[in-house]
Amino acid sequence: MLGWALTFLVIALIAAALGFGGIAGTSAGIAQILFFIFIILFVISLVVRALRGKPPI
Repeated sequence: MLGWALTFLVIALIAAALGFGGIAGTSAGIAQILFFIFIILFVISLVVRALRGKPPI
């Protein structure tokens, strides 16, 4: 999922450099949403792993 967020971020940067403001804004928004979903899932996985008694990474 982090890979998808980075992909959309790169698309947003390229689109912004070429002057496509709508595409850049949309891609940046998607990248931001995917990044926050990744962070939430990462924290949930750390909590579940800690509750099972396994040490964190």
